[in-house]
Amino acid sequence: MNYTDKGRWKLMLVIGAFFIAGASLVYTNQLVNKVEQEERTKVKLWAEAIQKKARLVKYANSLFNQVRSDESQKVQLWAEAERKIVDPTGSSNDLSFPLDVIRKNRTIPVILTDESGNPLLNLNLPDSVKALQNNTAYLKSQVELMRQQHTRIEIDVYKTKKEYLYYSDSKVFTDLKIVLNDLVASFMKDVQTNASSVPVILTDSTQTIITEYGNVDTLKMKDTLYQRSLIVDMRQSNPPIEIELPDEGKQYIFYEESTLSKELRYYPYFELGIISLFIMLAYFLFNSARRSEQNRVWVGMAKETAHQLGTPLTSLMAWIDYLKSKNVELTDEMEKDVKRLATITQRFSKIGSAPQLEAYDVMDELRETEDYIRTRSSQKVKFNLPETSDADTVALLNPPLFSWVIENLFRNAIDAMGGEGSISMDVTHQGNTIVVDITDTGKGIAKGKFRTVFEPGYTTKSRGWGLGLSLCKRIIEDYHGGKIFVKSSEINKGTTFRIVLRRPSNA
Repeated sequence: MNYTDKGRWKLMLVIGAFFIAGASLVYTNQLVNKVEQEERTKVKLWAEAIQKKARLVKYANSLFNQVRSDESQKVQLWAEAERKIVDPTGSSNDLSFPLDVIRKNRTIPVILTDESGNPLLNLNLPDSVKALQNNTAYLKSQVELMRQQHTRIEIDVYKTKKEYLYYSDSKVFTDLKIVLNDLVASFMKDVQTNASSVPVILTDSTQTIITEYGNVDTLKMKDTLYQRSLIVDMRQSNPPIEIELPDEGKQYIFYEESTLSKELRYYPYFELGIISLFIMLAYFLFNSARRSEQNRVWVGMAKETAHQLGTPLTSLMAWIDYLKSKNVELTDEMEKDVKRLATITQRFSKIGSAPQLEAYDVMDELRETEDYIRTRSSQKVKFNLPETSDADTVALLNPPLFSWVIENLFRNAIDAMGGEGSISMDVTHQGNTIVVDITDTGKGIAKGKFRTVFEPGYTTKSRGWGLGLSLCKRIIEDYHGGKIFVKSSEINKGTTFRIVLRRPSNA
């Protein structure tokens, strides 16, 4: 499988991963929307229930006030009847009506006293204290309690003589008041601890002062600015519910969606992030494992190659010595090729182990590799290596490995030029580094492939494994601690590869 096929597979896997993540995101988002919709429905029902309960409280309070008013009128009527009965002028001879009024009061506790506060008459006191109804001390204590509840009613009896009518709330009125208070307390509890657990606040009629709240951070509520911003946010989320409570007047309930609903809204994106992170981590681990395996295979193959070349190489050297003793021609060229084989063997033997770096002249290594390649390539290929001061081109190198890099770059350049063109070299030092630029006049590399060309398996040739530039990158960056990259390239004009090497510390 070449690099292009691997690229297609990677692209397909990435597309598949994004498809799965996208499908999961869509499905989860649908679930979240469904949950939010259900919560909005619950909140709407809660809001309607709150409004109905507020109307019930208002109605109960109205009924309570009506009963209070009726009882007050009954007491006033009872007092008026008492006045007619004790009227010294006798202007009214028919006492059946006032007596009937007094007789029909069966609910409101009343006590009639003289000017000194001595009880004269009592009605409708609790059944549990009937035995004490003639107890003056008890009746006086009841008079004191009645005085605290309602203003006494003065009745003129004769000249300056007066009587006073004291009364308290009836049992019906008291029970109704308890029910109303329980209803208001229940209403406030429902506001604070609603079934949907939504943040809710109760404000005064100005919608600026918060009187009650529920499901809101208590510490934050101590901040006035936070309270104001909370009212604004809730008003934007939902219109406030207007209510009217006893003794409180008009008030407003503000609410917004619950914290759980807010968290659920962002959950799909959190989930997508987790899935993406998992995919990237899995890809990284898989890629690392694959590279580690490739490295082991590469190192093992390289060392085995060096081992296999060792025996025939030794034999070839012996045969060359024998041919020299027989004065056979061409042994010099054969000796060069055998030395080259020895160099190649040395290169393979160093793969997988940290090479020893020493100070060498880069120009010397370039000239040596150039001489070897020139004699084995077309005469239509021109090599241009400028004369540079040796003192300026010393770098930390392992010569066999570095010459392997240059040789690969030269061969790639010759192939890119189709065996015809020029290869130019430029060596400069920049601070603590030596920079080597190798430029050819070949077919060039597309900008999108500047990094890809160094990947294992990438090749534009019909034959080849696509390991040359990958090997160059490994040797320069892993073994020499330098950099190699495509500096520039134009289609059908040429390419410049740049190598950056470290200089010796004493240079």
